[in-house]
Amino acid sequence: MTKTWKLISTGLCAALCVVLPGAFHTIPNAGAIFLPMHIPVLLCGFLCGWRYGLACGLLGPLLSHLLMQMPPAAMLPSMLCELAVYGLVTGALYPRMHRFSPAVSIYVPLLAAMVCGRVCYGILNALVLQAGTYSLKMWLGAAVTTALPGIVIQLTLIPVLLGALRKAGFLRREAAAVS
Repeated sequence: MTKTWKLISTGLCAALCVVLPGAFHTIPNAGAIFLPMHIPVLLCGFLCGWRYGLACGLLGPLLSHLLMQMPPAAMLPSMLCELAVYGLVTGALYPRMHRFSPAVSIYVPLLAAMVCGRVCYGILNALVLQAGTYSLKMWLGAAVTTALPGIVIQLTLIPVLLGALRKAGFLRREAAAVS
């Protein structure tokens, strides 16, 4: 996997962060429910490593905000951090999972990224962005209850996509870059 291929893949994933939510935002609150921007960032971390996943997690929401005004400015900082953590964690953990079965090697980084990203989102809102007004109930509502369909989609779609990419020769666990 060359640096050029990783840059192109990261750019494609960042572009998908703009395009996918555009299709969902025709339905009220669909972005918060289906989490379409999360999928390309998670994929980028798996495919390209933590540095590129982190970059995609920062660039995707920023580009989407600049071009489509989604996410709204008030949500942008927490989404930038959440998605950056998604790309960072999947990219950092996935290369270290090559000794395990394909299912474990995908689900451990995926679940870890989803938990770490959501916790980062909650902490940032509680301590900085909405200090004093953000509660555990608000976090559980936004991060878990409302997002449950998106979480199920991620847990279903990401392994299928990674399996297809592995079959096609675009993804090899043992060759994934640790850096």
